[in-house]
Amino acid sequence: MSTFELSKEYLEHVNALIAAEDSDALRSEMGELFPADISLVLDELETPSARYLLNLLDTPSGAEILAGIDRSERNEFLKHFTSEEIARYVNLFDSDDAVDLLNDQPIRVREEVIALLEDREQARFILDLLHYDENVAGGLMQKELVKANINWTVNQCIEEIRKQAENVQKVYAVYVVDDQNILLGRISLKKIVLAHKNTRVESLYDQDMIYVETYRPAEEVAELMQRYDLEAIPVVNVQGRLLGKITIDDVVDVIKELASSDTMAMAGITGDVEEDDTVWKQTRARLPWLLVGMMGGMLAAKFIGLFEKDLALVPAMAAFIPIIGSMGGNVGIQTSSIILQSLADKSGLDESLGLRLMRMSMVALISSLIISSVVFGFNMLLGNGLHLAIVVSLALIAVIFLASFMGTVTPILLDKLGINPAVASGPFITTANDLIGYGVYFGIAHVLLGL
Repeated sequence: MSTFELSKEYLEHVNALIAAEDSDALRSEMGELFPADISLVLDELETPSARYLLNLLDTPSGAEILAGIDRSERNEFLKHFTSEEIARYVNLFDSDDAVDLLNDQPIRVREEVIALLEDREQARFILDLLHYDENVAGGLMQKELVKANINWTVNQCIEEIRKQAENVQKVYAVYVVDDQNILLGRISLKKIVLAHKNTRVESLYDQDMIYVETYRPAEEVAELMQRYDLEAIPVVNVQGRLLGKITIDDVVDVIKELASSDTMAMAGITGDVEEDDTVWKQTRARLPWLLVGMMGGMLAAKFIGLFEKDLALVPAMAAFIPIIGSMGGNVGIQTSSIILQSLADKSGLDESLGLRLMRMSMVALISSLIISSVVFGFNMLLGNGLHLAIVVSLALIAVIFLASFMGTVTPILLDKLGINPAVASGPFITTANDLIGYGVYFGIAHVLLGL
């Protein structure tokens, strides 16, 4: 099966089939697609059309498709479904996906759906998970897993796996517990298959295992699974009892959300915003930092106004103000982006501030010398005079050093204070570096040009 690419022509074709209520042709079309591809199609259809298409498919396929739809789109979509219809699909969800869906629904709908679930074990799993915050391990985990008692034989273990695996889509490992459900370790399927049927689990399981408690932050879980290349990680309570597992697909979602939020913060956008959100929601998310940038620009303009007499004496200086400002902002953002990357990677040893500043100084020295040399040559070529060329070049060297310092120190300080350091990479650093850069530029001009 070739890779599916959603196109305008394909959507028009699907809409035409829906308008004609050609159910056989639609089933044939959807039969050629993966559930994830059908989710993309539903995202782009109007709600009545999407509902009609989903109802044509069998319930297991519909459940998998519904689980893959973007959450905000799915919430709007499900407003047109009854609690009975939602329950029919949720009954086939993994418990973690079911909780994600129900947490987005009104309380009345949530309680009705849980009451209507045919699988009462699934209902119990959902109730167990609903009280966890979605940003901790307990909120990420699913209750479905395969476990074995340490006192069992391999033959007993295999029989129990057959029973438990009916409700588990993917079996990554078998977790070993004692009579109190305390997690002791794990045993690979390969060991179970190769061992003699009367061998006890106690002699086969591996005690060296990474696990997380329910209260651990989602970011920490993602970092652990990335570092140790885990497909799944067990979750225990404070007593060490096995409660569930977190799989790699849920961690990938966390990593994507973290990367998206950091990118938005660096761009000066607050909140969770997407391209197809309402105009007001997008405006509200962008406006705060735009206002900060505007205030910074007004401060910079007022600051430059203080040196109006200097500019009157040497008008050529005005031509280099944009270079000073943009260079400070660019260097600051570049440096802070690198620091943010190192702060996000918790797998290595934390470097001292002194070592980071030393490396920053070396990079700033090389960069500033090259850039200032180019600008010096440019000035001489245009005949702007030796003194002005020296002023601009020295100012650039100082600005690059100061911007690098700001880009290094600010994210580290914010991180120490428990504030998201990504916010330091937006208009804040740019504005601060503008003001510092202009001050340095005119200060050097005062000294060297005798203004």
